[in-house]
Amino acid sequence: MRVAIIHDWLNGMRGGEKVLESLLEVFPQATIHTLFHERGKVSPFIESHLIRTSWLNRVPGVYRQYRNLLPLFPRAVESFDLTGFDLVISSSHAVAKGVRVPHNRHVCYCHTPMRYVWDAEDDYAFDRVRRLAMDAVRPRLQRWDCMAATRVNHFIANSRFVRERIRSYYGRDAEVIHPPVDIAFFAPDRTGAAVRDDFYLAAGALVPYKRFDLIIDAFKRLDRRLVVAGGGAELDRLRKMSTHKIQFRSRVSDDALRHLYRTAKGFVVAAREDFGIMTVEAQASGCPVIAFGAGGSAEIVQDGINGVLFAEQHADDIVRAVRRFESMTWPEERVRSQVEKFSRDTFQIKIRQFIAGRTGLQSETRITELQHA
Repeated sequence: MRVAIIHDWLNGMRGGEKVLESLLEVFPQATIHTLFHERGKVSPFIESHLIRTSWLNRVPGVYRQYRNLLPLFPRAVESFDLTGFDLVISSSHAVAKGVRVPHNRHVCYCHTPMRYVWDAEDDYAFDRVRRLAMDAVRPRLQRWDCMAATRVNHFIANSRFVRERIRSYYGRDAEVIHPPVDIAFFAPDRTGAAVRDDFYLAAGALVPYKRFDLIIDAFKRLDRRLVVAGGGAELDRLRKMSTHKIQFRSRVSDDALRHLYRTAKGFVVAAREDFGIMTVEAQASGCPVIAFGAGGSAEIVQDGINGVLFAEQHADDIVRAVRRFESMTWPEERVRSQVEKFSRDTFQIKIRQFIAGRTGLQSETRITELQHA
């Protein structure tokens, strides 16, 4: 069986790329199609596969300026020739779902409808010029996005929150299959070498919608230690607003991130996440979570059991949440109580069953092999 997996772009290892890795484990012979691919920026496992890029990959400066090329993305993704493939799976948070498929076997794993086109422009803190440009192209991109959704035969959403967004914007239903988390790797240290220290952790891409500024403001008021792990466009601004008790670790390896999860008092999330893979990684490592109670976090964090939720995206709410958090105890096994349902094995079994049930096609790896892996 010939399988094509369409992924928006490949320029870093984030949550969507971890989903892509798991899909490639289920369909090891799949060919990847992507708008552009910056070599060396994704895992060796992904790069070991055949990767076909669009004509955008030949545009000078695309790897740094791709956000400015958004109006070209629909035409680029429509340029792929998928003749001869038996199954097409799009891994889409932007335009991947808009590929033209010459049959009725297109399954879309939707990380989210395009947030900056629909309902989350303020999350991206566009400057005046970019905001004006987005205002000009948004109606056309919305019309294209709705039309592109009709090319999908079956939708999978990564959370109940995203399922509702798919219903709202596309008028389509979706089955929820949560993204995969490597809970065998992200686990508490049973040797006793790692112990909880007196600091909190915030991690991820340092971009405006993640709202690290709110976390830093709250921890300055609290006068608590905070470690911020990650890199991105907001790094310099966040450093300037920090104090000596707030440390930055830039981008960290998975091993280093796991150590931070294992030793932090708590993991802090201020974004409205579509799902929140890092939230589950923290819980799997025994680290309770303090999170904004909207989006995917509300599906992962059980208030008072494996973390604390706060109601509004304000520094004052984070301050109150931390103080409440510190009045409670957090046994590691209770924090880990629901992480099994987010495992890679669970994800892969559900993906295989969904595709077999909707299309009648079976992948190269048997479900029973995954169940006994």
